[in-house]
Amino acid sequence: MKNRIVSGIGAIVAGLLIALGPQFLFKLCGPMADGQWMKCHWTGRAEIGVGFFIVVLGLGLLLFAPEKIRLGLSLPLFFAGFLALSIPHALIGGCEMERMPCRAVAFPSLTVIGVLTIAGFAINSLYLYRKGLGEGRRA
Repeated sequence: MKNRIVSGIGAIVAGLLIALGPQFLFKLCGPMADGQWMKCHWTGRAEIGVGFFIVVLGLGLLLFAPEKIRLGLSLPLFFAGFLALSIPHALIGGCEMERMPCRAVAFPSLTVIGVLTIAGFAINSLYLYRKGLGEGRRA
């Protein structure tokens, strides 16, 4: 019960930070003088989808009690952390200048949240897997 609540709330918080953080907390760069958006704007838009996917999986962790189902939800959360991490660093990227807001604040914040998501759900997946193995031996 405690694992279900902690992991579910952790996923929801991480997903909300990934989805809404670049929009409201860790500001990305604004439009250029000609009205076009920089690459970091599109990175922020892609993170909205990844973040809300993480939120939905976190809600599943809260709603479903069986360990096998929660393991099935923890594994995609682990990989979603990699996706959240790879969007700003490899897939879309951001501005070239290091002093831009996306490079100074948003990308480091997304990196920390992504790494914590990866580590947290790797540990949660191993915990649920080992707990399932223990139940299999008793049956």
